[in-house]
Amino acid sequence: MDVNLRSRENNLAHRTREIDRERLIVRRGQPFSITVQCSDTLPPRHHLELVLHLGKTDEVVIKVQKERGAGDKWWFNQQGAQDEMLLTLHSPPDAIIGQYHLAVLMMSPDGLILEKTDKIRFHLLFNPWCKDDVVYLPDQSLLQEYVMNEDGVIFMGSWDNIWSISWSFGQFEDYVMDICFEVLDNSKDALKNSETDIKLRSDPVYVSRMITAMLNSNGDRGVLTGRWVEPYTDGVPPYKWSGSVPILQQWSKKGVRAVKYGQCWVFAAVACTVLRCLGIPTRLITNFASAHDVDGNLAIDIVLNERLERIDERNNAESSWNFHCWVESWMSRGDLPKGNDGWQVLDPTPQELSDGEFCCGPCPVTAIKEGNLGVKYDAPFIFAEVNADIIHWVVQRDGQRRKIKMDQASVGRNISTKSVYGNQREDVTLHYKYPEGSKMEREVYQKAGRRVTEPTYENAEPGQLKLSIKHAKPVFGTDFDVIVVVENEGGREAHAQITMLVTAVTYNSVHRGECKRQTISVIVPAHKAYKEVLRLHYADYAGCVSEHHTIRVKALLQAPGEREPIMTEVNINLSMPELLVQVPGKAFAWEKLTALISFTNPLPVPLKGGVFTVEGAGLLSATEILVNGDIFPGQKVSVRLSFSPTRPGIKKLLVDFDSDRLKDVKGVATVIVHKKSVPIHTITY
Repeated sequence: MDVNLRSRENNLAHRTREIDRERLIVRRGQPFSITVQCSDTLPPRHHLELVLHLGKTDEVVIKVQKERGAGDKWWFNQQGAQDEMLLTLHSPPDAIIGQYHLAVLMMSPDGLILEKTDKIRFHLLFNPWCKDDVVYLPDQSLLQEYVMNEDGVIFMGSWDNIWSISWSFGQFEDYVMDICFEVLDNSKDALKNSETDIKLRSDPVYVSRMITAMLNSNGDRGVLTGRWVEPYTDGVPPYKWSGSVPILQQWSKKGVRAVKYGQCWVFAAVACTVLRCLGIPTRLITNFASAHDVDGNLAIDIVLNERLERIDERNNAESSWNFHCWVESWMSRGDLPKGNDGWQVLDPTPQELSDGEFCCGPCPVTAIKEGNLGVKYDAPFIFAEVNADIIHWVVQRDGQRRKIKMDQASVGRNISTKSVYGNQREDVTLHYKYPEGSKMEREVYQKAGRRVTEPTYENAEPGQLKLSIKHAKPVFGTDFDVIVVVENEGGREAHAQITMLVTAVTYNSVHRGECKRQTISVIVPAHKAYKEVLRLHYADYAGCVSEHHTIRVKALLQAPGEREPIMTEVNINLSMPELLVQVPGKAFAWEKLTALISFTNPLPVPLKGGVFTVEGAGLLSATEILVNGDIFPGQKVSVRLSFSPTRPGIKKLLVDFDSDRLKDVKGVATVIVHKKSVPIHTITY
């Protein structure tokens, strides 16, 4: 018997043609057809049987029923003509995902196997187009974005200065699907008990949780090693990645050894790739002013000394990150009470242990909004990320801690994802929390055990002075001003001392060095304001600023007439210069195309070791172009790169530039790739 899997027709119907046209890849809960060519016409009373095998050693065996039975069974029907039969296989909507081996058996009336095919391989994925699949998503535009779109946008920066980078998810690139299943096959559960693990792969809750555990390398054979401070010399700096595919390929090719290095947006982006590839609708989320609560008290304690320097009282000190990325995946939750369906938070960045593993979620977004912290998984930690208080303390010379600032409104702001309708930002904050200050917000906080109003303590309220910091949106490499403003709302002049500290920090609040410090004494007239301009030169921050180009400015005001010190701080994100990417002409699949890339050095110093990295799903794999020699101040460098697109559609060409002094400069161009034109021949009679 010869079997034709009709891969092209089936893959088109199952929306998997982008993954592969030659191999059969189908989605559960949706029928697919194969043809069986017999050596002769099937004799009377003889029949065919189909048997499915899963696992490396056939841990799971499924006999396909001849007629429709219960909804949770595989079954098939057949139509025959002469020596060829069309078999239509029906998988249940809760079938196990993975690689199947199909055997077709010709049986005699008395049950003997007369003829048997070799095992034929095919893959089965989740099916968000099937209304009976628990990942079913009824909106076609959402499916196009959250399953089929290979290009994305990741929002970064700070809540009041949001910017973005483009990312190539590449879930349909060659052999990415195979690597996604390889990720599952190397999880602790799979290595410990393969049969149990395989059977559980019908459940997206289980699968997504395994993915979040396996995307980081903490305690298993995970894909990425996290590192938040330089040096990155033995790996790839996190900011250099522009797509998931090179990371997954490197992990697989090196024998499932962790790739160095990732940070939160890299972990989240690779998770988005894997989950979309497996058929689970997924989107990448950025939470600005994201809290990392270690002890579960819904408060982040920031302890400073009198010089305003952070004191880490524990090795796992709590912090507030400028931003933090995770993903949301869409699924029904039969394991939870009604109302917990829909978007589920999943976070593969290794932060805290969850049931002994470095993973987080899935947790219903609705549970976070309603303060239902008893819901699986990790609801208290995620609730704190968007709701915790920030409390600043100063340790005085006598060792006593003094509370100087408490903020209940700064955490969890402008929670963002890419819009379905373009690259613009969609704000989803109200999915996670009720409006700030509303009655419902207060009720949720009480339910979750968070303080609703600031607790009273002696000398809590400041007197007549107010303190603020103002700044422009500076570009990295330029000099800029920071203005500290003291307003005197009282009826008498005030004598005060202002300490200003400028430090370089990473996006997740790791201290990188002191840039500038200044202490001054001032007199502020009644009902007037005093402004102190602090000039920051490139030379002040160039030596200590991190790859995230974030400057933190703290100001502490102490006045004899005030009962408490007043402190305020701001994070200033230095924006990156422009990298120009152009792709002239009309693009066709498999026809050569040339990209023009140019960049001008904006710094007052030369750049050494310049390198462009170019990639794009459906366009080309990651390619490096080295720049010869130094790039001097104001010098423009241009490169040309020829490539042949591999798939038609709207694609993104992503470019990253790095050097010794300037890193993480991004550029992007949209490329519309047309199908290769086929000449039409006319025949004249």
